[in-house]
Amino acid sequence: MKVLVVLSVLMAVGLARPDGDHYDSKYDDFDVQTLIDNPRLLKAYTLCLLSKGSCTAEGSSFKKILPEAVATTCGKCTPKQRVLVRTVIKALQEKLPQEWQELVKLHDPEGKYKESFGKFLTSTD
Repeated sequence: MKVLVVLSVLMAVGLARPDGDHYDSKYDDFDVQTLIDNPRLLKAYTLCLLSKGSCTAEGSSFKKILPEAVATTCGKCTPKQRVLVRTVIKALQEKLPQEWQELVKLHDPEGKYKESFGKFLTSTD
């Protein structure tokens, strides 16, 4: 099941802009490569999203918007944020599959977003 990080999103987007059309670009330059290349850091962010660990300021922001990002298939993400979100999710699926499944169960327990989010992860927009 491929839902989230945003989904871990999450990792790539911030709080909604006043216009409500997109998430704040404040985290567009978030260093996602450092995050996914550092197993300890990736695990820490994931535990934050699961409410099992402490959160950085960025982690807290990602955690707040995660439910909406999952429900809308990153509908308010900018193109850059979409790339970042896909990168983080793929890293979570590969490097932390158990935690990924916990995130999926937490944010899509009924599998309502599985198909649409799967398409999002494989698209190139």
